[in-house]
Amino acid sequence: MDILTVIGAIFGVGAIAGGVLTAMSARIVAQYEKGLVFRFGRVVGTREPGLRMLIPFIDRMRKVSTQIVTMPVPAQDGITRDNVTVRVDAVVYFRVIDPVCAVVEVQNYLFAVGQVAQTSLRSIIGKSDLDSLLSNREELNKGLEIMIDSPALSWGIHIDRVEIKDVSIPDSLKRSMSRQAEAERERRARVISAEGELQASKKLAQAGAQMAESPASLQLRLLETVVQVAAEKNSTLVLPFPVELLRFLERGTPSGTTSTDTAAEPTPTASESTPEISSPEPTPTLGQSNTPVAEQDGMRP
Repeated sequence: MDILTVIGAIFGVGAIAGGVLTAMSARIVAQYEKGLVFRFGRVVGTREPGLRMLIPFIDRMRKVSTQIVTMPVPAQDGITRDNVTVRVDAVVYFRVIDPVCAVVEVQNYLFAVGQVAQTSLRSIIGKSDLDSLLSNREELNKGLEIMIDSPALSWGIHIDRVEIKDVSIPDSLKRSMSRQAEAERERRARVISAEGELQASKKLAQAGAQMAESPASLQLRLLETVVQVAAEKNSTLVLPFPVELLRFLERGTPSGTTSTDTAAEPTPTASESTPEISSPEPTPTLGQSNTPVAEQDGMRP
């Protein structure tokens, strides 16, 4: 009886120990993960999703997610090629394709990818100008993806895509760009208006030539204009007056009318206009007198 009790206790302890060891050696790998097994610190292989057994106290498993990771890149300040200060942020999408390299080759692949993304973003800002940052986003995204993917391949990481989210520029530059855009829109409006006037002048010239060939069409156009004016309730009176009649009257008016009126006025004569000037009496000179000559003879002895 004592032997059976001891044997039962031994089997019970063995079963419990086996259960504990089984529980310690069993690992569950999710569908989106890969299990990396280390045995005495050395990689011995990877485990696929499902229930996987390990050697207790010898094997150690590290799970690596193979899902696409979305990593926002903090906004980076930089100077473009045309010397404009901008602030650009982006987002990186990547996933692990080789769990061994992602764990063994780099200490923390998430931190490493983030740092490479920041430095690559600053580099792409310095190589581009402001117009490229604002308009050619697709080309910049491809260049940034290549720059990040080059070192990441050796870490077992694949960069799916990189997107530039926002480009912040100074307020003064925003005002300058708004003025430039306003001036450009005004220029386009003036060009379109000038082109419209040019086309309208051509059509009017064609219409004038057509009306010159058939004078009746000019009369019809005149009547249509009168009808349009009369359609409105106003007191406007339209009196057609041919221009040729005005030209005829202008040619018939004598050109010397005003000159004739000016010539008809009498001009003052020299006698009327010049006052009479009486000649002064001669002044006697030395040895002369005003006494008549006869009186002078009578007084002689």
